[in-house]
Amino acid sequence: MINRILLILTLLGGSFCSPLYASYDLGNPNRPLASNEYAVIIEGFDWGPAVNKVILPVDESVTSPNHHDYEVSVERKTECTDLPAEQALGKRRVVYAYASDEEGNVTAGENHVTLVLEVAPNLPLSSPIQYTQNEKCRGNNWVNYSLTITNTVTNQSWDQEANRIMPLIDRFDLSGKFSYQGMPTMSYASYAPETTNKKLPLLIWLHGGGEGGTDPSIPLIANRAANYASDEIQSLLGGAYVLVPQAPTYWMDNGEGGLTTGDKNDIYNEALMALIQEYMDANPNIDQDRIYVGGCSNGGYMTLKLLLLHPEYFAAAFPSALAYSSEYITDEQLASIKNIPMWFVHAKDDNVTVANQTVIPVYKRLKAAGAENVYLSLYDHVVDITGFFGGKDFHYPGHWSWIYCHANECRRDADGSLVKLNVRPTTIIEWLAAQSR
Repeated sequence: MINRILLILTLLGGSFCSPLYASYDLGNPNRPLASNEYAVIIEGFDWGPAVNKVILPVDESVTSPNHHDYEVSVERKTECTDLPAEQALGKRRVVYAYASDEEGNVTAGENHVTLVLEVAPNLPLSSPIQYTQNEKCRGNNWVNYSLTITNTVTNQSWDQEANRIMPLIDRFDLSGKFSYQGMPTMSYASYAPETTNKKLPLLIWLHGGGEGGTDPSIPLIANRAANYASDEIQSLLGGAYVLVPQAPTYWMDNGEGGLTTGDKNDIYNEALMALIQEYMDANPNIDQDRIYVGGCSNGGYMTLKLLLLHPEYFAAAFPSALAYSSEYITDEQLASIKNIPMWFVHAKDDNVTVANQTVIPVYKRLKAAGAENVYLSLYDHVVDITGFFGGKDFHYPGHWSWIYCHANECRRDADGSLVKLNVRPTTIIEWLAAQSR
């Protein structure tokens, strides 16, 4: 059985407090910045979000600003916990500066400068969110993130945030709410492609345990799930709707103050399925034969649960860090889903959802039952796929196998062979796009 202590610490990460910026409102983002105001750009990285750029209004137009002229100080505060000093106050390193417009786009002759700030997995001062586990908050929540920027040559300073730009999250509608039979209201984020007269697939992403709550921006940014609305992924899918529901607590909530790994029923699967159907009904351009569902950890559990309950509904599934215990799945249940295309993603050193208790036996049992279009990308470790922080020698926690999925880096089956689509090697998203019910 999965180690219960590790599961409770990692999977019961649903946010039980109201996120500090659940309704982050900085007024009109289109108005010009005042002389002491700045805007930040927040982007998602493999390890999570970071404030990686800051946009400054300047008195005169510039063409080649010098990044050495700027000092950036940061203060991080949260009501969820007392942060260690090194995570609460410090300096941000400026690595580059360029002339820009008010949205951070490179231009010439504009009255704005954009500073590019250093980001890395081991730089908590760059993160606008914080993961906590205590009586106040559980999971990831936005922090109060304040910068003070000074031009050491002109002595001009900026200390009031007036706008924040989140390039991929800003593509999503974050206003979704769904109520079902007295259950807590479920928030959700959604992305709709440009209006089209052809049917398009729906990709559903189910977050991990640290992203529950009432702010659907958290499931998008905490582990880079917003990337499913990126130009690259959308191009591979041929355009796709994206639906990201958010559990008020966590998908594996058994309703008794604990979690289930398949031994008991969870409390959300019925409401979640009703939400999916309502979203389908509201968007008639969705191709009902191309509904794809995936998720990580808690969401990996729920992905498999939905397949077991509704084996005829989904065209394909892509769970990562599967948290469903194989011992609680009967042979009859597995036989009912063996013809659903599935691509599992996991790491051998995942000590939270242990592969030998979850994904490996599930995969082997599916193959033994005759499943043909089922794959498992099983990594030794979750490494730095960018190469900036050590490459294969830099190891993230083994539980974070969803990094490969979000980045469309999965290419191999469990035996190391390349997965092929029409005799050509493929990636997980290209494969997904080719599946139809």
